[in-house]
Amino acid sequence: MRKGPLAGKGAVVTGAGRGIGAAIARALAREGARVVLAARTRDEVERAAAALREDGAEAWASACDVTEESSVQALGLEARQRVGRVDILVNNAGQAASAPLHRITLEEWSRMLAVNATGTFLCTREFFPDMRARGFGRVVNVASISGLEGARYIAHYCAAKHAVVGFTRAVAAETEGTGVTVNAVCPAYVDTSMTERTLSNVEQRTGMTRDEALEAVLGTSGQSRLISADEVADEVVALCREEAKGRNGEAVPMRGTGSHG
Repeated sequence: MRKGPLAGKGAVVTGAGRGIGAAIARALAREGARVVLAARTRDEVERAAAALREDGAEAWASACDVTEESSVQALGLEARQRVGRVDILVNNAGQAASAPLHRITLEEWSRMLAVNATGTFLCTREFFPDMRARGFGRVVNVASISGLEGARYIAHYCAAKHAVVGFTRAVAAETEGTGVTVNAVCPAYVDTSMTERTLSNVEQRTGMTRDEALEAVLGTSGQSRLISADEVADEVVALCREEAKGRNGEAVPMRGTGSHG
C-alpha cells in the first residue's frame, strides 16, 4: 500500500480516461488512495489505469456510462470488489458544447443534462448510503464556473452545471453531521481536449486565428490563461483530505488567477 494522506482509502473517479479525470486519478493515487477509474471508452480508461499501476499505484479500470442506471450499479459492484469500500467519489464525467439558443436541439439539451447532472445524481446515489453508514465519505463534483454564472451560447451546458452545483448544496445539507462531505469545484476553461474543441469551433465559426479564439474564449470567463488539469486535481484532493472535514456544500470557483481564483 502506498503511503500518503489518503493511504487505504478507496476512490472512484468518473470520466477518468483523460484530461481532468485522469489528472484527479493520478493525484489521488499519489496521495495513497486505491483508485477505480471509470469512463465510457474502455481502451482509454484501461491505458490510464495501467499508467498508474506502472507508477506503483493500485488502480483499476471500469467501463461505465454514467447516464445509465444499470451501468452505474455495475460500477458500484465492481468498485466494491476492487477496493472493498469506496470512501471517495469524484463525479467528473461531463460533456460540453456551444450553440446559440435557437440552434440547440432537444436531443442536445437532454444529452447535456443526462451526462452532467443525471450522471452525478446516479453515481452519488450509488455510493452515498455506504459512506453515511460508515460515518466517512468525500464526494467532489466537478462542475464549472458556468455552474455559478451565465454566459452566451452555452445555455444547455450552463443549465446542466447549475444543476450540479444545486445538487451539491442540497445533498451537502442532507449529510451535515454524518462525516460525509459533498463539495464542488467550478473551474473556468481548462487546458483539455474539450476546450481545444471549443477553440476549433470558434475558429471555424468566426474565421479567427487560434490565438484570437483563445483570447475571446478566455475573455468570456475573465481568465488570463487556461487552467491546468493538475490545478483542478489539486483542489479536488484538498477537499478529500481529513483536514477538509469542515468543508461541506462549497462550490469552489477557479479562474486561474490565484488561490481558488
